[in-house]
Amino acid sequence: MDIKHSTSEFQISHQGRTIIAHSHNRPAFYLGRGDATFNMYRGNFDIADYLTERLALRQFSIQENSDNTRIDLSIEGTTQLSLIVTSTAQGRLKIAFEAASDDYNRIWLRVDAKPSDNIYGCGAQLSHFNLRGKDFPLWTSEPGVGRNKETYTTWQADVNDKAGGDYYTTNYPQPTFISSQKYFCHLQTTAWANFDFRHDQFHELQCWEIPEYLLFGMEDNYIDLMENFSDFFGRQPELPEWVYNGIILGIQGGTDFTVERVEQARKAGIKVSAAWCQDWQGIKFTSFGKRLQWNWQWNPEVYPDLDKRIHELKEDGIRFLGYINPYVLQDYPLYNEAKELGLLAKKIDGSDYVVDFGEFDCGVVDFTNPEGERWYKEVIKREMIDFGLDGWMADFGEYLPTDCVLHNGKSAELEHNDWPRRWAKINHEAIAESGKTDDILFFMRAGYTGIQGYCHTLWAGDQSVDWSMDDGLASVIPGALSTAMTGNGIHHSDIGGYTTLHGNKRDQELLLRWTEMAAFTPIMRSHEGNRPNDNHQYFDDPASMAHLASMTRVYTHLKPYLKQIVAQNAGKGTPVQRPLFMHYEQDETCYDIQYQYLLGPDILVAPVHQAKQSEWELYLPKDEWVHAWTGEVFLGGWITIAAPIGKPPVFYRKASKHSALFDGLVAQL
Repeated sequence: MDIKHSTSEFQISHQGRTIIAHSHNRPAFYLGRGDATFNMYRGNFDIADYLTERLALRQFSIQENSDNTRIDLSIEGTTQLSLIVTSTAQGRLKIAFEAASDDYNRIWLRVDAKPSDNIYGCGAQLSHFNLRGKDFPLWTSEPGVGRNKETYTTWQADVNDKAGGDYYTTNYPQPTFISSQKYFCHLQTTAWANFDFRHDQFHELQCWEIPEYLLFGMEDNYIDLMENFSDFFGRQPELPEWVYNGIILGIQGGTDFTVERVEQARKAGIKVSAAWCQDWQGIKFTSFGKRLQWNWQWNPEVYPDLDKRIHELKEDGIRFLGYINPYVLQDYPLYNEAKELGLLAKKIDGSDYVVDFGEFDCGVVDFTNPEGERWYKEVIKREMIDFGLDGWMADFGEYLPTDCVLHNGKSAELEHNDWPRRWAKINHEAIAESGKTDDILFFMRAGYTGIQGYCHTLWAGDQSVDWSMDDGLASVIPGALSTAMTGNGIHHSDIGGYTTLHGNKRDQELLLRWTEMAAFTPIMRSHEGNRPNDNHQYFDDPASMAHLASMTRVYTHLKPYLKQIVAQNAGKGTPVQRPLFMHYEQDETCYDIQYQYLLGPDILVAPVHQAKQSEWELYLPKDEWVHAWTGEVFLGGWITIAAPIGKPPVFYRKASKHSALFDGLVAQL
């Protein structure tokens, strides 16, 4: 840490890099007042702020102490905000904030920047990987359908459902970014925030409370930076061994139907690790499509004899996964139990708060109440783990209303962003307390600061079943990379997408291309979609079955390599799917590549994410790259290569110690 100052300016530096540059003429700190309104409709938020005041904190005084430096920022001679600057025991720079009063509820602070900076992270960003040049509101919500205001799908979603979304709407935001100057910057707050990367000389970070602190960590390379990063935020555990044995098949329709589908798939040569039956607790049909009965108990009418068959499947090498979310369906047993125990969030008038999830209402179990947290963990243990489930989708987490009353007395506006972390913690601890961390898999779409040490894997959310760049197949790739740069190195997606609305229907080609991409991710898992009968399914024709079989052979063939890079993620925070610049940091082109990725250090994947393509253009960093299907060697640069369905653009490093394993990929087709 180094602080240089004169009577009119100061600079805070860390490891030789300027972090904060403040002067009377160009202040780095502003305070203000505002009144926000949050209107939520089924997880989509219309947020507005009436700003009444924004004031620059130009004046300052500095006091150097033995263990910190205190900087008092003032307006007209009165201290309004104090910075306590320290170097942590881990070698990071920490700037804690102390407000002189409660008069201000808005802050803007400017982190020094260079015009050449590239910026990554901020959670799951699906439209942009390099965030430079845009601003990003950070609020967990439904990401929206279409996510591009210029598309027909988004327009229709907005007009009909208030649910169109935009480039920044996401299930998983986080007020943390990584700079190409090789530092991470984290703002510790749960309030609504906006990170603005549109300015050449600074990045402006705004939030709607006085944050706890600003934290910086720096290293000389990206691998060490991710280790530093994950030392602070936490790391995902390794995947259970059984995950690598094949695809997790998304199946709905009952016990016998599930067993039949698994056997059908196996006979077709598809390697299956598990059946994922999200309707294990029952079904609801709404105008949206096939929904679930949100009462987290086995439904013997839909799944007769599952209490016995689930164990038979496991003996046969097939795990069984289900579904849960943080809400309980009104007037069903678990809702009634939570209500009787007083564990539901309240309205201002003291009545229970119920949320509209699309033609049915649910109670919000109050996770700020230790008894509510304990009760939900017991539900997971009793109804799911003890029943025999080997994993589940831990869905939602984004819907906490900002006007509900919580047990801890804290504003729900400030708890909203933290809800996904609380939800992940409940799932993780229920599994850990049962001694099953190494054997149970759960996956989430929602997230926020601190989810890294609790969430076993993320999935990309509810992509549209189409080729759109912002909400279709392509969007999964920047989503995986941005979450990787936010400390979540295990990521996957619904094969084929999920959302069928406003004329979008999954065709065969989309399903096949999505399957190709999934074979080169840490987890393969399919989904029928919200309207299964409108979507092409893998079992609809022999060609689709054969294609899935070959891709599962490819995936399982990579098991030794996948296990190794997943272990790296668990041990040092090095993500499984990595941006190209993580290993080729001197190559400037790599910093703007958002639709390709490295799978570990040695495999490069450039998924075909547009329809009707037989050739594909891609970029190879300078190295010796072997084309997985022909053996042809390339030395780098932009190339165009044949990419028929079944042979996606995949390359491996010739010098890899795993080259013999990779040589065998072509034999799996």
